[in-house]
Amino acid sequence: MALLESEQMEVGTPMIPFRLKEAHGGDYDSAELESKLALIAFTCNHCPYAKASWPVLIELSKKYAGDGLTVIAINPNNNPDYPEDRFEAMRPYAEQHGIRFPYLFDADQSVAKAYGAVCTPDPFLFADGELFYHGRLNDNWQNPAAVKEPSMELFIEAALGRRTAPEKSFPSMGCSIKWVR
Repeated sequence: MALLESEQMEVGTPMIPFRLKEAHGGDYDSAELESKLALIAFTCNHCPYAKASWPVLIELSKKYAGDGLTVIAINPNNNPDYPEDRFEAMRPYAEQHGIRFPYLFDADQSVAKAYGAVCTPDPFLFADGELFYHGRLNDNWQNPAAVKEPSMELFIEAALGRRTAPEKSFPSMGCSIKWVR
């Protein structure tokens, strides 16, 4: 497991459009995204950092659904060396873990490359179609009870106009995306 930190996309960058296969069937087109607030997280099934992020993503999707937040997970790990991340494993994983938001498969890894995603998880928060925050979900991926700064939630609150954004942001960190050569 190679630990990487996310590379920073510039705040204000427009959301990069995509159309990807959804784990529960059909395709998901980002053009259909009507939400003014979207959290796009590159993640997967096997990485311990990604596994720890799923409950956070699920909780954020529930807590802020009424405020118009749409959470979208994208699995870029289409690598034969990681069979637990293959497309066929995504639907059972989503059902087992109660993932009710779109879980998409980036089969050719082009979307992850376009976003500059490098690790799982690598979350991007967009407000009104522009990047508002790119960084960690919180300050303690191993122990949810010990989280002192719920970074993503603070930025969601700021995007909703309920607080000022934290002055400092920190990159996400996790396993490297398993690029196909």
